[in-house]
Amino acid sequence: MASSAIPPARPGTGHRVTSWDRAAILSLGSAACTLSYDALQQMAVAIHVRGLLTYLFPLVIDGFIAYGVRALLVLRTAPFRARLYVWALFGTATCASIWANALHAVRINQQNPPGTLHLSDLTVGILSTLAPLALAGAVHLHILITRETTTDTTPRPVPLPDPEQPTSEPATTTRRGGRPADATLDELVEIGRIAVAEHGRVSRSVVLQAIRDKGLKVGGERLTEVMNTLRAESETSLIDG
Repeated sequence: MASSAIPPARPGTGHRVTSWDRAAILSLGSAACTLSYDALQQMAVAIHVRGLLTYLFPLVIDGFIAYGVRALLVLRTAPFRARLYVWALFGTATCASIWANALHAVRINQQNPPGTLHLSDLTVGILSTLAPLALAGAVHLHILITRETTTDTTPRPVPLPDPEQPTSEPATTTRRGGRPADATLDELVEIGRIAVAEHGRVSRSVVLQAIRDKGLKVGGERLTEVMNTLRAESETSLIDG
């Protein structure tokens, strides 16, 4: 018999993700966050943020970068306005972090005393942007690896029968318990009509005995359906008469 299967969401990778992979990504992200955090904290002092509040300034900027990456992936199928809003937040936070890191590095470079290694302001500014970009990249890699691990652990697709392929077994009526019924509802009602006509009364015991005399078995729910049908027919005949 031909069969079809539900395809997996995406093909699995050839290598399994290990704890070392996660540790490497977390280490890279932590290092990038620390470097960017130091520069942004000093920029908070320069813009006259008071006391311990300077330590919150980097969390606001780099925190938006880190969670903005996840929001972009989660809302990739959202309406355009929602995705545009997330992109605006992510882009603003990224540009602010890059600009602040570059400005901090350039300013420190201009105050570098003579006799030490001195790079151009452009070189220093470009190198200082690596930390916030590495933070966003590390978060992105961690989300992708976590998603791939979840996909690899999903159960394999179960083959489904082809609806166009005819089956050789005849269709049978089944009860709620799964056991094939001895007769259909219409057949049981017809047996009940004959029994009621012979005995002159609509009785559950009369109908049940007539069904058993035919060598058939019937459950309580099915017998109730038969009796409801017979009583409805009896009431209709009395009204018409």
